[in-house]
Amino acid sequence: MKYVGLQTQIWKNNIRSTILLMMFPLVILGLAWLFIYFTRPEYYTIDDVTNTFLGVVPWLVAGVLVWFLIAWYANTSMIRRATGAKPLERKENKRVYNLVENLTIAAGMKMPKVNIIEDNSLNAFASGINNRTYTVTLSRGIINKLNDEELESVIAHELSHIRNRDVRLLIVSIIFVGIFAFLVEIMLRSLFYSSMGRRRGGGGDGRGRAIAMLIALALAIAGFFITSLFRFAISRKREYMADAGAAQLTKRPRALASALRKISGNSKIEAVSRKDVAQLFIDNPPEPKKDLFSFFNGLFATHPPIEKRIAVLEQF
Repeated sequence: MKYVGLQTQIWKNNIRSTILLMMFPLVILGLAWLFIYFTRPEYYTIDDVTNTFLGVVPWLVAGVLVWFLIAWYANTSMIRRATGAKPLERKENKRVYNLVENLTIAAGMKMPKVNIIEDNSLNAFASGINNRTYTVTLSRGIINKLNDEELESVIAHELSHIRNRDVRLLIVSIIFVGIFAFLVEIMLRSLFYSSMGRRRGGGGDGRGRAIAMLIALALAIAGFFITSLFRFAISRKREYMADAGAAQLTKRPRALASALRKISGNSKIEAVSRKDVAQLFIDNPPEPKKDLFSFFNGLFATHPPIEKRIAVLEQF
């Protein structure tokens, strides 16, 4: 594998994540323009379509902002509830607290909360959107089965997520995908009820509305597919960045590589069934698929293959 310097790795992944994040609003605006274009009256020119689109943009932006405000707080509270994590008391595990405190001092960070999931699997994640809510959560298994250097590297990985504001970024990407998932559901329901109305004696206007809804459905499905690809690509880039951040913080990249080897194949936490929450963990292996489907499995994976992460860490 070609050598990539640590700072180069961080810089490249930041640039790529920024570009991917900028694509979300562009997809929404582009699909809105296409909807107006495909449903326009026959006498409409391209200029007419664009002028109509420009008139719709302020309402579109306002609607997205309202959705964001509601979904932002719903997602942050959902993450806290979905894992069943509980606070880890200092007296219960001084080893973990000493590791977290030493790393936060070295990084110039405030001490986050430390939670535990009572599960023998090996996994961990970072959550929170500000200093009051930042939390590092560890499974019981990862605490018991990793040595000090390996556990320190895992904690450094999660602290790097906090330093990089990755939880905020991933919530934003989940919200954008959720917009299109909601639109697909609305369009399917509308088509179902409009077809019921036509069977009861609808006219030509009903047929025209059905065509418009079919176009909207097709565009919403396309939007969901595209933004999902962006969301997963961002998630994969941030995992590489957190790995690089952990290597930089501990000066022991091979300790994280060793931890990832132990985590691989032992990271499934049964209590966490929500895929958008599992995305936050240090490892979230996709369901195995074969042949042609393995390519698509990679595109929709939230994490890079753990073997590639280990290979990158071992070249530092």
